[in-house]
Amino acid sequence: MFTKVLIANRGEIAVRIIRACRELGVRTVAVYSDADTAAPHTWMADEAVQIGPAEAVHSYLNIGKIIDTARATGAQAVHPGYGFLAENAGFAAACRDAGIVFIGPPPEVIAAVGDKAQARQMAVKAGVPVVPGFDEPQASDEAIREAVQRIGLPVLLKAAAGGGGKGMRIVRSMDELDTLLGSARREAQAAFGEDALIVEKLLDRPRHIEVQILADAHGEVIYLGERECSVQRRHQKIIEEAPSPAVDTRLRGTLGRAALKVAQAAGYVNAGTVEFLVDRNRRIFFLEVNARLQVEHPVTELVTGLDLVQQQLRLATGEPLGLSGKSFILRGHALECRIYAEDPAANFAPSPGRVLHLFEPVLPGVRIDSGIRAGQDIPVYYDPILAKIIAWAPDRAMALRRMEQALVEYALLGPRTNLAYLRAIITHPAFASGDLSTEFLAEHLSGWRAPKPTAEICAIAACLSDPAFAQAGGDGRRTARGAGAAADGSGRFADPWDRLAGWRIP
Repeated sequence: MFTKVLIANRGEIAVRIIRACRELGVRTVAVYSDADTAAPHTWMADEAVQIGPAEAVHSYLNIGKIIDTARATGAQAVHPGYGFLAENAGFAAACRDAGIVFIGPPPEVIAAVGDKAQARQMAVKAGVPVVPGFDEPQASDEAIREAVQRIGLPVLLKAAAGGGGKGMRIVRSMDELDTLLGSARREAQAAFGEDALIVEKLLDRPRHIEVQILADAHGEVIYLGERECSVQRRHQKIIEEAPSPAVDTRLRGTLGRAALKVAQAAGYVNAGTVEFLVDRNRRIFFLEVNARLQVEHPVTELVTGLDLVQQQLRLATGEPLGLSGKSFILRGHALECRIYAEDPAANFAPSPGRVLHLFEPVLPGVRIDSGIRAGQDIPVYYDPILAKIIAWAPDRAMALRRMEQALVEYALLGPRTNLAYLRAIITHPAFASGDLSTEFLAEHLSGWRAPKPTAEICAIAACLSDPAFAQAGGDGRRTARGAGAAADGSGRFADPWDRLAGWRIP
């Protein structure tokens, strides 16, 4: 096992990786930008190194700086988490060239599965069905127009080089095709450095279901069941669960075998996810491969009893998998809700700002993966995910009740969040019945309105945001709960962590 790992990420996933490493006795190095100077991952790691200004391109996306930091701190390996450089083949290659282990697939595999056109072609050769579409590399606008007419509306334009909903547009009319082509290309270029697009037929109310795989360097690949990821906003997942309420033993086997075919065709190593669409006739269609740890990995961990981050670390050392399809059983049901700093009442606009108060409930069967603390400033520069609530129970109905209670008790004042929106989804009768599709939010919550905050909440928020409130405490203890004032009485917020520069959890 490695003795020291650098984590090339931030927020809740950096904290998650640090905790997994601690259990294995592995020391960790955190990196941070100017905007994350006092973020929890910086003081939870054994070491923390500042790598640049707030803008990600100069810090978390700065490959040279991260490699230099790994060398300087003696880190033997780099864990990229998700997002940022996690699926960057150039970064994986740079790590290898520097003699540093990249905890993920080899760069050649990342490049192969990261290109959606190439991945589709790979799936077809492996005998796995794909959504009808057009995946000619670097196709011109005219070629795409002809393909759309041939496939038939509606269709989905997708960036060939990436995911996460970037560069993705639904086309329902030929009149809007040119406009959507231009906007999709621009967004793809900005997000992934190239504007190549593919076209896929838009299926009617499909489910988005993904299969977790693990693969070692000795040719063994297994799948760990599936996750239901159909509840999405702007093609971004916000609630996931395992197992899917629509998947029985037979369909699970079909999905698993298809995922293994794709993984073996790609020569996959380490943890990854093979994503599918499942139509109303229970036909499966390959969608893409995510060559990294997924945001929603905790639901699989809770129903299998496996720590996927620790599995990644072991696989990266060259250990054989040591598992088989019969080494685990799916136990119970798990759901995950992503908490975002965004305002549902303002078209989900990002909502940065100071966390004035934070209460994370401790409940039976509930796990919270968090990357924030009271008093912290949430920056505008990065993905707005703050934390994840994961609820497990012996069955789905109980897991839903536990999740609802956790969402009710979770309290965050300061940045606006999607907590109320998540509660509305979880308590909707269609969600409770498992009647899900990628159109769920459009069908059931398009007219949703945020509830008005109570007078009590408004009063508490006003007190917490008033520096005089902290001064009244006299000894400054209230500052750790989110509000603070300078000792000189200036009224300027004084973050208590500023007085503990360099402190680490022992």
